[in-house]
Amino acid sequence: MKYGKGTKFWCKNLSNIGDCTIGSNCTIHSHVWIGDRVKVGDRCRIQAFTFIPTGVRIGNDVFLGPRVTFTNDKHPPSPEWLITTVADGVSIGAGAVILPGISIGKNAKIGAGAVVTKNVPEGETWIGNPAKVRG
Repeated sequence: MKYGKGTKFWCKNLSNIGDCTIGSNCTIHSHVWIGDRVKVGDRCRIQAFTFIPTGVRIGNDVFLGPRVTFTNDKHPPSPEWLITTVADGVSIGAGAVILPGISIGKNAKIGAGAVVTKNVPEGETWIGNPAKVRG
């Protein structure tokens, strides 16, 4: 694991942090699972019980609420994992599930408990199961 200056881990021994890259000034809470080859940008906040498997790329200034779950395999067990991308400034509410291969655009918001099955455009707010644009 490589992480930048100012990054803080709460109860690091209660988390599973793989061979990943985490930027500067991030906060990683306890009971977080971050897989190998995951990239997390600067100034991100990852709340407790979040699951981030191999294949996820997270931009700068991203907030992940508690129990956010990313998936990387549409038909487990498959030999290939899909890449999921979270752009800068995204906020994802507690308990949201992000399916594999999804792109979430800059400054988008995902509501608590949402199940994201499609790409989310920049600046939009998505809620529900399956998640849809609000309004």
